[in-house]
Amino acid sequence: MAMEIEYDRSLYGVEHKAGPFEISDYTIDRANQSTGELGPAFTSDEGAKAAGYKGRIAPPTLCCILVRQVALPDVKVQFGKTSMHAGQRVEPKAPVYAGDRLTASSHLKDVYAKTGRSGTMVFVVWETTFSNQDGQIVAEVQESFARRE
Repeated sequence: MAMEIEYDRSLYGVEHKAGPFEISDYTIDRANQSTGELGPAFTSDEGAKAAGYKGRIAPPTLCCILVRQVALPDVKVQFGKTSMHAGQRVEPKAPVYAGDRLTASSHLKDVYAKTGRSGTMVFVVWETTFSNQDGQIVAEVQESFARRE
């Protein structure tokens, strides 16, 4: 039998917007530095053009950094005393260039319980879609947070 989880179900279907995030050469430099990215498409226009891009691109993990600046509401899960970040996944969809202006739109994707060796945990999953100034989706980031007793 599935565990009944108490939380704010009214958050389903509600989009939480953030941005615009201005992507500059400095933003890309900082993202490269934090991830150790040294590929030529990420470090120079010449390297990016040689790889078939119109100019220097940001590493795909940039949106994982930006998603931390998206304010998400409290789901008010009535379970557990301890909260933790439980994982993150990024699916790049299109290159992000210096000069782009990204916007983020987040929605509650799922809330579920899972029982393992250490007991029961409740997971809250958010999905954030990043789009550029032309409305093109550049990445989808899924984040999970867990609560345990």
